[in-house]
Amino acid sequence: MSVNQRIPDYDLDDLLVVTAPEQLRALADPLRSTLLELLLERAATVNELAVAVGRPKSSVAYHVNQLVDAGLLRVVRTRRVRAIEERFYGRVARTYYVGALSRPEDKRVAAGINGLAEAAAESAAAHAADELRCTLVHARIPIEDVREFWAEVQALARRFTQIPRAGDQVYGFAAGLYPTDAPTLPDTDTDPDTDRGRTD
Repeated sequence: MSVNQRIPDYDLDDLLVVTAPEQLRALADPLRSTLLELLLERAATVNELAVAVGRPKSSVAYHVNQLVDAGLLRVVRTRRVRAIEERFYGRVARTYYVGALSRPEDKRVAAGINGLAEAAAESAAAHAADELRCTLVHARIPIEDVREFWAEVQALARRFTQIPRAGDQVYGFAAGLYPTDAPTLPDTDTDPDTDRGRTD
């Protein structure tokens, strides 16, 4: 298998903040999400994408056009094959970040985009085969630290997508950061000796 040293093999922005309804709808579609992820590896034609996802070329072409119309994909290069100009598509940005939403219907669409739920379903076979690597931890931390930590996670995810392609197995990387009602210990007293020696 060949190794692609530049991931992906075209120029793209680092980040696109997504707020438009058509962009949200595009990201919420599972097939479109898969197409976007494939294009993190390299630019591809509609035919290559169709082969990768096992869907008819006409169906994939429709979804690619929807992503182009939403401003999430673009033609990054072309080549002449006989009398036909073949288009290679790439992402507009490496990371699509859902920004502040004002319309209730947009918030509902964004809430439906749950990568952790998809990862849980996708990882079931690896769990059954004892090949799942995962961790789940909880911490009570201030919101400023949440933002800083999530920026580090996003940087790690970007690094993961840029590892040169080789080998025969595809691996998924999922990360989530969310508020939860997991239990925490109470705050400690300011004086650790306050209760020392008490028997009641």
